[in-house]
Amino acid sequence: MMKLSGSMTALATPFKNGALDEAAYEWLVDDQIANGTSVLIPMGTTGESVTMSATERRRAIEVCIAVNKGRVRVFAGAGSNNTAECIESMKVARDLGADGTLIVTPYYNKPTQQGLVEHYKLLAQAHPGFPIMAYNVPGRTGVDLLPETVKRLCDIDEVVALKEATGNILRTLDVFELCGDRMTLLSGDDFVVAPFIASGGRGVVSVSSNVVPRLMADLVAAALKGDFKTAVELQLKLQPLHRVLFCESNPIPVKMALHLMNRFGLDIRPPLFPMSEANTVKLKAELQKLGVVK
Repeated sequence: MMKLSGSMTALATPFKNGALDEAAYEWLVDDQIANGTSVLIPMGTTGESVTMSATERRRAIEVCIAVNKGRVRVFAGAGSNNTAECIESMKVARDLGADGTLIVTPYYNKPTQQGLVEHYKLLAQAHPGFPIMAYNVPGRTGVDLLPETVKRLCDIDEVVALKEATGNILRTLDVFELCGDRMTLLSGDDFVVAPFIASGGRGVVSVSSNVVPRLMADLVAAALKGDFKTAVELQLKLQPLHRVLFCESNPIPVKMALHLMNRFGLDIRPPLFPMSEANTVKLKAELQKLGVVK
């Protein structure tokens, strides 16, 4: 069974004149790999997948895989609140050569816990042997994948990991107690990476690592080695950046950060709009402190 660990990045998506900016995207993929990111995740929440067409999502995954050239794993986002659509999106990712897929719990529909299990079962049955990273983010989806339900997902061989984005360390411990090493636990919250790993986690799926991939990779590496003095120091160093990167809805701030770094244009798709001027000033100040922007 596939084992994942390390700093993993939920890639932001650059746009130019309304279309995917492939040159900027290629830079981002190369920069991530050069700075220690262990898994690339195109087409998640941070990638604005929900406002992209199926053709655009396919092309973004295709570019990511082509530039990566097998250097690290690629888990392409394919989640949907429509199980049939999810199955089709997984087929696209698999056919393009992704190593696995990130599947958020179905949003808006509010399925029961049994319904969540059945959803993942149907995905696994449609794509046997294709690794799935389940994604729990109740603040966005309106449904919470409970620890007892995660334990039931352990019976589905294809579900190899859980991106847990509640930010609740007790939740992490509960899942680890029930599932042990069978389910790789990954933090979906940049604010708690060090304590998450101390509680049984194996890494993070990060937003902030779009901007500071090496710092996040070093934090995770230190924690996985048991060097929590270094890990906590890096966690505290990054907390101010995390706060400003989440002061408006993700990915508004991270795209502004990449713009301030002269890597992305300002384009973001409605109903999201560029960061407010006041928050942009705060963001630029944090980026300057970290030496990312002059």
